[in-house]
Amino acid sequence: MSVLLVQPYSETTTIGWPRLAGRLSNCLAAAGRHGIACAIDVTHDRLVRRAGPSTARQRVNRLLVDLGPTYVKGAQLLSTRKDLLPQEWCAALGQLHDRVTPMTRAQAETALVAAYRVRSRWPFVAFDWAPAASGSIACVYRATLRDGRSVAVKVRRPHIRERMQADFALLSKGARAMQWLPGMRKVPAQRMVRQLGFAVLRQLDLVAEATALARLRANLAGLDYFRIPEPLPEVSGDGVLVMEYIPGLSRFGAGKLTKEQCRMVVRRVLHGVFQMLFLDGLVHCDMHPGNLYLTGDAEIVLLDAGFVVQLSSEVKRLFAEFFLNMSLGRGDECAEVVLRSAEHVPPSADLESFRVGITELVETAHRQTAGQFRLAPFATRLFDLQRRTGIAAAPEFIFPLVSLLVLEGMINEFDVDVDFQGEAIPTLLGALRT
Repeated sequence: MSVLLVQPYSETTTIGWPRLAGRLSNCLAAAGRHGIACAIDVTHDRLVRRAGPSTARQRVNRLLVDLGPTYVKGAQLLSTRKDLLPQEWCAALGQLHDRVTPMTRAQAETALVAAYRVRSRWPFVAFDWAPAASGSIACVYRATLRDGRSVAVKVRRPHIRERMQADFALLSKGARAMQWLPGMRKVPAQRMVRQLGFAVLRQLDLVAEATALARLRANLAGLDYFRIPEPLPEVSGDGVLVMEYIPGLSRFGAGKLTKEQCRMVVRRVLHGVFQMLFLDGLVHCDMHPGNLYLTGDAEIVLLDAGFVVQLSSEVKRLFAEFFLNMSLGRGDECAEVVLRSAEHVPPSADLESFRVGITELVETAHRQTAGQFRLAPFATRLFDLQRRTGIAAAPEFIFPLVSLLVLEGMINEFDVDVDFQGEAIPTLLGALRT
């Protein structure tokens, strides 16, 4: 018996049960090993009267790195959610954005030799082997091309595809089992996991990322405060993406910015995201501080385009309609949008109760500022209402929600008073007109 999982490059990989059992065993062993070590560390810290929680946070980070990129990606999302986790935990998990233990030089050299098998193809005259950034899927290095241009070189870590495929196959099996539980049988959990898994696994395809970077550059060219590095496919290789190097960047955060600068930055980010969601349909689902940076002129620099999803025209339009009607407080219209987008509406569904529930939910959230609104509880209540009525929403809607979930925590760091619903209205009206 095996599990079929769609992966990047439009291939289907058969993952046998022995491999799945081995991966599950490794995960459980890592959890047990780090759990015991954490308990010992915390006990020791208490005996010598040192603060224990920092040791626990460091140990959790080590566990996540050992488990691999699938789990690191989940931690990166949580690190932006200061409404869900204490600030010190968010800061600790935030180290996993671009400060994961890097590849050794030998590993990087092996990956580069495989990418540029013919020595004459080697495009660099200088290469800095100290990583400028180190993520869960790849490390980034600085180099100089033969024509003198400074470039950033993204090198994929070896042997991670197999682990990530097995992880999502296990998650898919878990989602399938969950659908047998009472109250969950009509939730398309397995399809959602498979779609999310396909999008996350696509980050391994650096050729697809180069294409996404080029498309994002073209789509956002009209926003002069958004900057995206130019990919250079002619000097890239298998598992290696070479792109323009942008100097003078600072980490994305309020830092020393004035209140007015914070308001400007958050509105610039929102307008870029709204254009992706409602106009272009090419949505970046991973805009966390490891991928976002600022220039000295408060330009928004987006360095990574691995987790990018193209929405269908229908999903883009329906999501725009829902968001516009929510911004205007039209709960009844939001209910109709959800019903039109639903994958399944059982004949026995209580449509009137569903409409009333959606209307109450929207009226509660209408025109709340960033500091007042929380997307996670809103989405949870929306999904719970759908679950209770058996009305299954299209799983594709998970991608716009993931994009906004990643952003929400950062928006609150910059400006809790921003009216993000109101800021979206001009873009929404333009999108629905076209």
